[in-house]
Amino acid sequence: MGGAIFLQILVFSDIATQGYFFAVEKNLLVLSVEVLLTLFAFIYFLYAYRFFIRMLK
Repeated sequence: MGGAIFLQILVFSDIATQGYFFAVEKNLLVLSVEVLLTLFAFIYFLYAYRFFIRMLK
């Protein structure tokens, strides 16, 4: 938890000073895992959104 907060502070300070955050991942395994997690999160978000919309009807 402390590591995540520290990384958020670093990213926020980069955005505050430069106006943007730019990161380059050189490890192909880490990059692949990040892309897969992003796709999973997006698909899960769509599933949850559809579920809750159907629940409201």
